[in-house]
Amino acid sequence: MSRMDIMLFHSVYGLRPAVHAAAGRLREAGHHVRVPDLFEGQTAGSVEEGIELRERIGKDELLRRAVLAAAPYSDKGLVYAGFSFGASVAQTLALGDEKARGLLLLHGTSDIAEGVAVDDLPVQLHVADPDPYETHDWLNAWYLNMGRAGADVEVYRYPGAGHLFTDPELPDHDAAAAEEAWKTALGFLDSL
Repeated sequence: MSRMDIMLFHSVYGLRPAVHAAAGRLREAGHHVRVPDLFEGQTAGSVEEGIELRERIGKDELLRRAVLAAAPYSDKGLVYAGFSFGASVAQTLALGDEKARGLLLLHGTSDIAEGVAVDDLPVQLHVADPDPYETHDWLNAWYLNMGRAGADVEVYRYPGAGHLFTDPELPDHDAAAAEEAWKTALGFLDSL
C-alpha cells in the first residue's frame, strides 16, 4: 500500500463532522489528508442553504480558495477528492494539475473545459442510481468526455441510495452503500 496525499473537499453543507470522519477513515488507512474549509467556518442545514451559501461566495472565489489550499502541496502529486460540490472542485483542480496522482469523486462531477488533457489520470466516481444531480444522460456524456481528455475512469453506481449516501448525518445516508463505496475507494487509493 502506498501512502497518498489527499486533498478532500466538502459538499455544500460545509466542513461538518462527517467530512472530518471521512478524512479520519482515510488517515486510518495510512493516507495523509487535508480538508480545506472553502466556506470559512460557515455550514448549512439544508441543500438549499448550502446552494445559497455557495452562490453568495461565488464560483470564482471558491475556486481561488481551493487552489490556494492545494498549491503548497501540489508538487507532491495530490489525489483530489470531494463530496458532491466538493467533487466538482476536486475534478477542476485535478484536471488542471499535471502532477495529480488521482481523482476520487463521491456524489458529484463537473463540466470539463475544452482542450483539457491528462495522461491516464486514474478517476473513480461513486454515485447514487438514480441521482437527481447526476442524471444518466449527464454521466454518460461526462464519462465519454473524461475518456477523451485522457482519464482512466471507473464509475460505481448505488441503486436506491440517496445523493449523499456516505454522509451518516443526512437523510440520504445508506450504510450498506456507504460501506461498499468506502471499501472500493480505499482499494482505488491503494492501487495508485
